[in-house]
Amino acid sequence: MTGPIMSKIDHQPQTLRDIVQERMRAAIIAGQFAPGERLVERPLCDQLGVSRTVVRETIRYLEAEGLVEILPGKGPIVAQLSWEDARQIYDIRQMLETAAATACAQNITSQLAAALQQALQDLQQAVAAGVPGPMLRATTEFYRIIFDGAGHNVAWEITQRLNGRISRLRAVTLSSEDRQKSGPAHMQGICQAIVSGDAKAARTAIEQHLSDAKATAQRQLKEE
Repeated sequence: MTGPIMSKIDHQPQTLRDIVQERMRAAIIAGQFAPGERLVERPLCDQLGVSRTVVRETIRYLEAEGLVEILPGKGPIVAQLSWEDARQIYDIRQMLETAAATACAQNITSQLAAALQQALQDLQQAVAAGVPGPMLRATTEFYRIIFDGAGHNVAWEITQRLNGRISRLRAVTLSSEDRQKSGPAHMQGICQAIVSGDAKAARTAIEQHLSDAKATAQRQLKEE
């Protein structure tokens, strides 16, 4: 439980709870807390330099995201991510993301194309830097632009509720070498299809990406 992600917060702005949530979420996604590991309040308070109230609120928030479980007699632990849960998440993603990519391609404008291409460039730079936090944030932003361009705001809200667990899976699969095609290469194909206004190709690119990621996640989680 050490490292820059969980460094002490020296200044406490009004958004303190948001900062604590982001850092604990990032630490879980990056694997600094192992699945099944207890989250003990006192060390977390000392490490982050915040009160127990803030830590408790954060734990409840992360429980709602599916990243934390509260076990009777044991307290909060990092949630286990089973293959069955992962399979359902990928199935949900396929329904929502294929529809969003199709609609985004149909709605493409020069401004939307520029925003998506910039998001892809930011993602590629984050992947090249090899830092998990920026890489996952850049990936989320890439998809946000697609859903926004599609006009699928409700679908994006649903996706955001799953974002913690989606990000855990992305941390496993995005930079994995054990897949048919790298994550960034898939993203480039998705971007190109949408920017060209080819709705059918956009749908196919999403399907190929998720199929590859799903197979990689299945291998990784079953090995664990």
